[in-house]
Amino acid sequence: MSGTSLMASFALALLAGGQAPVQQAPATPSMAEKKLADGTTAEERANTARLNAEQAARAQTDNIIYAQEVSAAQQQVAHDQQVFADETAAYEAEKARVAAMSAEERMKWEADVAACKAGDTTRCAAPVKETPR
Repeated sequence: MSGTSLMASFALALLAGGQAPVQQAPATPSMAEKKLADGTTAEERANTARLNAEQAARAQTDNIIYAQEVSAAQQQVAHDQQVFADETAAYEAEKARVAAMSAEERMKWEADVAACKAGDTTRCAAPVKETPR
């Protein structure tokens, strides 16, 4: 082939296929791909920092929720203890009232029995009627 036909072929190749191949320089690693002294890349460090921040945020949220749950549990315990103390006090007061009433009724009964034995029939109990069996 002559030089002209080579040029024509080359021109047709350019028109048909786009640009002629250009030799590229060997690729150098970008800053994100460049390994640092510890063997990691800047991108890996950035991802690690982002993940650490996300983990710290989740941990902080978990700690806040836990503290609220502990506070609520402590308040419930305090409430339950107060309810127990109130109910115990009410029970003891009722028990004392019933004991006082019983003691008063027993003293009245003993006085009536003593008066009946002394002859005061108005204070004697009515005889119990026996029922046939």
